[in-house]
Amino acid sequence: MSGHSKWSSIKHKKGAADAKRGKLFSKLSRAIIVAAREGGADPAANLALQNAIEKARSYSMPKDNIERAIAKGSGEDPEGSSYDTVVYEGYGPEGVAVLVEALTDNRNRTASDVRHAFSKHGGNLGTTGAVAWQFERRGVVLAAADGVDEEELLLAAADAGADDVELDGSSFVISAPPEALTAVREAVEAAGFTVESAELAMVPKATVAISDEAIARKVLRLVEGLEESDDVQDVYVNVDIPDAVLEAVAS
Repeated sequence: MSGHSKWSSIKHKKGAADAKRGKLFSKLSRAIIVAAREGGADPAANLALQNAIEKARSYSMPKDNIERAIAKGSGEDPEGSSYDTVVYEGYGPEGVAVLVEALTDNRNRTASDVRHAFSKHGGNLGTTGAVAWQFERRGVVLAAADGVDEEELLLAAADAGADDVELDGSSFVISAPPEALTAVREAVEAAGFTVESAELAMVPKATVAISDEAIARKVLRLVEGLEESDDVQDVYVNVDIPDAVLEAVAS
């Protein structure tokens, strides 16, 4: 899980520090709208909505924004839009697997944006099924590691259904089956630990180690290029980039 845990930390820190917070909130709202439209407005009876709200809260999205998105999706707001879920698969520099999840009201626009990003940043858009088999859906909770007893955290998380806890820098990454995400997050918080984020993610079953700074930079630029599209919700890659290389790229 090491490659995945590192990527989860990168994604969360990048999102939390994103200067374009308005764009981030727009994407989070769209996910809530779709979940409420497909499964109803009651989070207790709609796991997808629970997970979308968990993710929105992780990025400090205001409660009013969340409630408006639920209203739009459930039909209470007549301006609610209809979005389709689309998944794109492709390859980045050095052949790394790239999985792109989007919510769109215009498939042609989104496909054009994604294709352009792959082409511009040294990747190739693949066909359906090209790389999806290399990932699996998991619930991922990040908890602050400062002053934390790992054994106590592991016990609290495991009792709620988690099956892996791993230290990654300043965070513990807790992995669980998708249906256990909310229970694990609540158990970790109830035990007194600080939860930094809680969301569903596509976890690579195996990772490609990238120690070359130039290649790492190319991979991250491709991810950022894909995320520039308003329609793209999440981008996942099967890479494991050492901390030293990540710090060099970030600087």
